[in-house]
Amino acid sequence: MEPNSCVNIHKEWDIVGARQLGREMAKKLGFGTVDQARIATAVSELARNIYLYAEKGQICFEIIDNIEHRGLCMTAVDSGPGISDISQVMEDGYTTSGGLGAGLPGVKRLMDEFYIESEIGNGTRIKTMKWVR
Repeated sequence: MEPNSCVNIHKEWDIVGARQLGREMAKKLGFGTVDQARIATAVSELARNIYLYAEKGQICFEIIDNIEHRGLCMTAVDSGPGISDISQVMEDGYTTSGGLGAGLPGVKRLMDEFYIESEIGNGTRIKTMKWVR
């Protein structure tokens, strides 16, 4: 397993591949089964958003293993339409797809760190981290 790996998201099946890679990397890093499930769920949500709203993008996984931290960093990047109102999409219960997914607020709750930047017409970048306890 590479310390850095990316999964391109172009079709619905890519969501499954990204989720599996996230879970596999989490397991190898020593995350417990509950945190592995949290990471897999967060990856699914990020990949689904790329697929639904941007059509294509990628999720990159990076193992962080230094003196202060040991964990997994995931960055979802797309060149889609961008998010016009980040505060709105970060509200619980907000949905544009009519789905029952946890959405970005759910991803933020599942992970330890969460950063989002988006520019209309240029896409969105979400970086999130989970630390081994």
